[in-house]
Amino acid sequence: MSNTMQQIMITEPGGVEKLAYESVAIPTPEANEVLVKVHAFGLNRPDILQRQGLYPMPKGVTPVPGLEVAGVVDAVGSDVTEFKVGDKVCGLTNGGGYAEYCVVPETQILAIPAGVSFVQAAAIPETFYTVWANVFQMGQAKAGEIVLIHGGTSGIGTTALALCKALGIRTFATVGSDEKVQAISHLTTAINYKTQDFEQVINAANDNAGVDVILDIVGAPYLAQNLNLLRRDGRLVYIAFLGGAKAKEVKLGQIMMKRLTITGSTMRARNTAEKAEITQGLKQVVAPLWAKGECLPMIYKTFKFDQIQAAHAIMDTGEHVGKVVVEVI
Repeated sequence: MSNTMQQIMITEPGGVEKLAYESVAIPTPEANEVLVKVHAFGLNRPDILQRQGLYPMPKGVTPVPGLEVAGVVDAVGSDVTEFKVGDKVCGLTNGGGYAEYCVVPETQILAIPAGVSFVQAAAIPETFYTVWANVFQMGQAKAGEIVLIHGGTSGIGTTALALCKALGIRTFATVGSDEKVQAISHLTTAINYKTQDFEQVINAANDNAGVDVILDIVGAPYLAQNLNLLRRDGRLVYIAFLGGAKAKEVKLGQIMMKRLTITGSTMRARNTAEKAEITQGLKQVVAPLWAKGECLPMIYKTFKFDQIQAAHAIMDTGEHVGKVVVEVI
C-alpha cells in the first residue's frame, strides 16, 4: 500500500484554475482523531470563498479546502472508542476534505445509516451541522412555528427546509427563479424574490401573522423586511451576508417592542466542544430520520475527483439546487 495520496490545493486566490492536485503523505490521526479513506466529499459556499481568498482557514489549520467527507475508517487514534476500522462514516472536517484521506475528530463523526450512499452521506455534515446549530439551537425553532429560509435552493436551504418539514415546522423560502420555485415546491412555499415581494406574499398567505424564525444569507438588503415579518419573540439568524454586511438603518424600537433576537454564527469559528454538542443533537434527533430514508440531502450533481474545477464552476454559477458532490472512489 502506498503511503501517499492526492489532495487538492488552492495555489493562490482566484478562479477555478487555481485549484491543483499534489501528492502528499497520508496523514496520521492524533489520539482523538479518525482517519477516513474518502469515498466522496461535498462542496460548500465557504470552499468557494476560501478559493477566492475571502474566507481563509484559521491559523494553524490545514489550508486544504473541504469541510465534509464520507468514507470508510482506515485508522483510529489511541483515544477513539466509538469507531473502528472498516466503519462507514461521514464527518465534519476542520479542513482537508479535498483529498483521498482525511483526519476528522471523533466527536465530529457520524455513522452512515444502512441504505444511505457515500454521495448522500458526503452532503450531510456541513449543511446539517449548520442548520442544526443555527435554526434549532440558536433559532430555537420548534414544531408548530413558521420559519423563513432565504436562499432556499442552496445546500443549506434545502437541508433546512427538509428538516423543518420532517419536524412539523411550516416554512417559506426565497429563491431566484421560477424554476427554483418548482424545484423545492414539495418542501415549502417558495417565492421568487426577483418577481415578488416576499414580505407581501408571506403576509397574504399568513394573515399578517408573521414568522417565528428567519435564516438569512443575504444580509443588509433584507433587514427591514425581516424585522417587519418577525412576530413577537421572533429570532433572526445570520449565516452570511451575500447582499451586504452593513445596514444603514435599523428600527431599534421595533426590535424592543417585539422582543426580537438578532444573532448569527459561522461554523469555522466554533470550537471542538461546540461541534461535539451539535453532533449529539444530530445523532439524537436527525440520524433516526436518515435511517428511515427521510430528510436526506438533495443532490444536484456529482463530479469525479479529477473534475474539481468543473465542480467549482457549477457552484460559481449559483444554478445548483441542493448539493454538489465529488466522488473520489
